[in-house]
Amino acid sequence: MARNNQRGGSTTRRAPKDLGRRVKKKPCALCRDKVEWVDYKDVPMLRKYMSDRGKIRSRRVTGNCAQHQRELAQAIKTARELVLLPYTQRTVTERPGGRGGGRDRGDRGERTLSDADAAQERRRPPRDAEDAVADVDVDDDVETAADAVVADEGAEA
Repeated sequence: MARNNQRGGSTTRRAPKDLGRRVKKKPCALCRDKVEWVDYKDVPMLRKYMSDRGKIRSRRVTGNCAQHQRELAQAIKTARELVLLPYTQRTVTERPGGRGGGRDRGDRGERTLSDADAAQERRRPPRDAEDAVADVDVDDDVETAADAVVADEGAEA
């Protein structure tokens, strides 16, 4: 005996989806403007057919005809190769708490040298006394220049 496809034993059929509702197709803007060929150098026009992430928008979204969509995709790819358009846009997302999950790491204290770093420090030649004096002289010059600026401001007031 043939099996009944209706479940639940109800004899009424469910109404089909609204098939009378047709989505009006967008007219191809390039056909409407009578564009014969898509120029890869026309960057503002090409950007209209790209998403904010740099992806090529689909025909369904833009409403282009198949021929113009192919030409448009080829023009965008050519413009990308010639660095007129980006391949992708850089996106910056802020994640709360960073990668550590927002946990508090507390006070780390002094940094200690690992065994490898300590061995490398021992192999380093000692600094010459002249180098140490040269570093001090540079710092003294910076402080003297800062003191001179403060003194000039005090004289103007």
